[in-house]
Amino acid sequence: MTKKVTKAVLPIAGLGTRFLPATKSMPKEMMTLVDRPLIQYAMDEARDAGITDFIFVTARGKSSLVDYFDKSPELEESLKRKGKDDLLEELSRTDMPSGAISTIRQQKALGLGHAVWCARRLIDSDESFAVILPDDVIKSDVPCLKQMVDAQAETGGCMVAAMEVEHEQTSKYGILDVNDDGGRTLRVKGMVEKPDPSEAPSNLAVIGRYILTPQVLSVLDNQDTGKGGEIQLTDAIAKQIDSEKGVHGLKFDGQRFDCGSKAGFLQATVAFGLSRPDLRDDLASFIKSLGPNELG
Repeated sequence: MTKKVTKAVLPIAGLGTRFLPATKSMPKEMMTLVDRPLIQYAMDEARDAGITDFIFVTARGKSSLVDYFDKSPELEESLKRKGKDDLLEELSRTDMPSGAISTIRQQKALGLGHAVWCARRLIDSDESFAVILPDDVIKSDVPCLKQMVDAQAETGGCMVAAMEVEHEQTSKYGILDVNDDGGRTLRVKGMVEKPDPSEAPSNLAVIGRYILTPQVLSVLDNQDTGKGGEIQLTDAIAKQIDSEKGVHGLKFDGQRFDCGSKAGFLQATVAFGLSRPDLRDDLASFIKSLGPNELG
């Protein structure tokens, strides 16, 4: 029986240059989507999937990400005195038990594979672990990582979240070559990092959710560079394809937003805002009021 996945690595060392000047003094992961920072969406999804231990792979200037999940006794007491129980309950979602979050510094930006490798000493040699990229926010009834944990309990091995993209967009993603039997869980027979559309084996792209075996970390020990001269996580996962349990892609149920881009962040803000009963009517009314000049 596959051992339960309880650890997650969150690579959050990036500078967030696409959101300058906002990210000059604030980590990109603290940017607010409606009323929660991106990092909390990732943590909430992970906790709903049964994750109990979190490894933040960070860099200088990212301490506010850990501070955010610390308790705030003064604020809590103020809310209690004012009888704001709803806000107090919401605030409790940001509290994490002591020891639940560990931090590791990625001292050089050598790629996603290198960021995951930096967490190797905190992962046991017999346990699979999750990797979550907070830039990818997924709106779904059942959290994406929960879907993956449940599916990986059946398949074992490595699992990646997969979705179809426009064929001309394949050069932006890791792309899967799969044995497609029409189901949601697909056995992977090949992976290519950011292929030219003319060479892409499919339009099935890997997005920022992974469940990996510790053997991936052993491959990353070699520090082999790939596309763009970086240590690519896709390349290390691909070397597990011929293992006994192999690699599977899960075509998850849900809508993914690329919140690492300005357009994707705005799209997510609208989608999550419209899903909120307290915001839906005002936001929908505003969108309907926009004329041709605003909508181009």
